[in-house]
Amino acid sequence: MFEILFLGTSASAPSAKRGLSGQVVSHNEYRFLIDCGEGTQRQILQSGIGFKRLTRILLTHGHLDHILGLGGLLSTLLRWESIDELTIFGGRSTLERVRTLLYDVVLRGNQPPMPLMLKEIKPGIVFEADDFTVTAFSVTHRGPDCLGYIFEEKARRPFLSQKADELGVPFGPERRDLVAGKEITLPDGKIVTPDDVLGPWEKGSKLVVVGDAGRTDNLLEVCKDADGLVIESTYLDEEADMAKQFSHLTARMGADLAIKAGVKKLILTHISRRYREKDVIVEAQSIFPNAVVARDFDTYQIKREI
Repeated sequence: MFEILFLGTSASAPSAKRGLSGQVVSHNEYRFLIDCGEGTQRQILQSGIGFKRLTRILLTHGHLDHILGLGGLLSTLLRWESIDELTIFGGRSTLERVRTLLYDVVLRGNQPPMPLMLKEIKPGIVFEADDFTVTAFSVTHRGPDCLGYIFEEKARRPFLSQKADELGVPFGPERRDLVAGKEITLPDGKIVTPDDVLGPWEKGSKLVVVGDAGRTDNLLEVCKDADGLVIESTYLDEEADMAKQFSHLTARMGADLAIKAGVKKLILTHISRRYREKDVIVEAQSIFPNAVVARDFDTYQIKREI
């Protein structure tokens, strides 16, 4: 299961009720900040999650409404907070802009308070833990190196406790070894294999975060069968021509993608101040009923429904 907390959901400029782009995706002990618009550090404090374990930042692209908060965040870390390291992931052109912001403006010849790494990435796996991966993929927006991210749990075989009880497998390291794929020998000499106590393979949960985009036809495969899809909705269909001009999406376009890709839940963000939230919801739900519009500090759990 993944959990996503929305820190900022406004497009281009903040509104009275919406901050600029930022989300935190959590999985067990891991946390990832996706984008860091102006004011993100205050949103982090107001949300109550704090800065602990927030050591990885994934950037979708280099527009200021998605990166400008990095300056304030690093400034705060310089003075008040203590984290072991900070890694910022992004495309080359995005990191060039970030480097100027952090090293020429914030640090100005000083050293960061912790190891600070700017890690250039391209489409492919950018992070892997024992039970999940984070994969970057290309997104079409204004400028090069725009990315989205797939958070996906690895397939697993559930442990059948009742079956293990029937076979006399004791609690403890024996069960752990079976889950790890090792056979064990019981005190009476009986051999128990993983196939004896593990069920069929099950897919893990899949969360796709697109960020800003100007088209969806090239996102169909990466979004296929996602349990949750987070995507921008800067415009409504009545201004589709303007959306195309500025390489953004409408609520209808996001909903169409969700239908075609077999997505389970659609979460729209990057909402323009020109629209009422309810109008965005109506347009999306007319095509894809399980669509919502995220508000600042909303939290969603994304898990595979069995």
